[in-house]
Amino acid sequence: MSKANTAVAPKENTRGRVLFASMIGTTVEFFDFYAYATASVLVFPALFFPNATTINAILSSFAIFGVAFIARPLGSVVFGHYGDKLGRKGTLVASLLLMGISTFLIGFLPPAQGMWTVLAPTALVLLRFAQGLALGGEWSGAALLATENAPKNKRAIYGTFPQLGAPVGFIIANLMFVLLQTSLTPEQFMAWGWRIPFYFSAVMVVIGLWVRLKLVESLSFQKVISQDKVLKSPFKATMRHHWRPVVAGTFIMVATYVLFYLMTSFTLTYGTAPATEEAARAAAEAKGKVFDAAGFVPGLGIDRPVFLTMLIIGVVFFGIFTVASGPLAEKFGRRKFLIWVTVAILIFGAGWTLFFGPGQAAAMVGLIVGFTLMGLTFGPMAAYLPELFPSNVRYTGSAIAYNMSSVIGAAPASFVAIALWNAGGGNTVGVGIYLAIGAVLTLVALFMTRDTSDVDMEEFVE
Repeated sequence: MSKANTAVAPKENTRGRVLFASMIGTTVEFFDFYAYATASVLVFPALFFPNATTINAILSSFAIFGVAFIARPLGSVVFGHYGDKLGRKGTLVASLLLMGISTFLIGFLPPAQGMWTVLAPTALVLLRFAQGLALGGEWSGAALLATENAPKNKRAIYGTFPQLGAPVGFIIANLMFVLLQTSLTPEQFMAWGWRIPFYFSAVMVVIGLWVRLKLVESLSFQKVISQDKVLKSPFKATMRHHWRPVVAGTFIMVATYVLFYLMTSFTLTYGTAPATEEAARAAAEAKGKVFDAAGFVPGLGIDRPVFLTMLIIGVVFFGIFTVASGPLAEKFGRRKFLIWVTVAILIFGAGWTLFFGPGQAAAMVGLIVGFTLMGLTFGPMAAYLPELFPSNVRYTGSAIAYNMSSVIGAAPASFVAIALWNAGGGNTVGVGIYLAIGAVLTLVALFMTRDTSDVDMEEFVE
């Protein structure tokens, strides 16, 4: 045993390597994910559903967007299995490769024309599914990389670094789309410009792989190995003995997921939709489509590059308050802190139409408020969810909870919000109610869960 401990000591990851590796990997993964999300609003409806009405094309694009969320729980089981059996490092490298390759290939898909009328959307579905598989395993591994290597009383602070990958990846992806849209003609952007972010992902993947290949396993997992506590089937053990924290963790994340996809995918669709029937008619004619007056639903009518810039400003607040949430979660405890943030999300949902309805200035305030709340609720999750599970099922348990929540909270969010906006004839009050319901579900889960700030992650093995 003493010999084993002597061998382990020099293999500890340095603080800088842990923080950078946990953030760069999730930055790459979320960049890839958001590149698709942005393209699903700006490009894919016209590219892959050219014969559908405007609203049906958008709904079809978001339906494929949701395919990834169906794949994510499967990815959590597959990657969680190997992460708890073979280690965090190799699993993180595999998830990054899968995400990068599938995203890179999306950039080569042709428009849905001729022989590709069916094949192109089908290929998009398959690649989107692969993205979901990859992200299903990525988040939990990155969260464990940060928190299992964190000093005592700093897990929530270290845990904010993989969470930073979300706003950083979003900003990079959307800055690229803004620059491309402002520097290219609409014809050039639709023909080839939209593909550049997908090709660029290959460069980011290489950077992420270079950093992650230098990692060593965390002491928590090394202890699982040394105590011979590696399980034959982490999934079975998780669902048999730890199903309660899986259920709790799933609903703890619901409000976070609903909020995020309303603030990004939905607001981009709503904010850039024509505000008047005349503007909608002109936009349809410019695309060579027949205008469907019966299907017209007014939005804010903000130019896409302008609204993307507004989103980027909002996401800066997301990043700032993700970092701020770590020390606050350490000071007040994860559970207590998240309860107050979730109450604020509920109030924000109740007042949704005060921000999204009056115009551009109000929408900008709404984006700042919404993304601030997003940072505060998202930041502590990388510590809270893993702390619910022992080391030998920690990858599997936290991954399943996180990704099952994506099925409930994230997958339907954009689709449901667009349907509610459509049913309301342009009024978004239903969207706010939808967010408030998500917050209530999260509050119930938080009140039924204990605080985990005092958990010793290295000693917590079963």
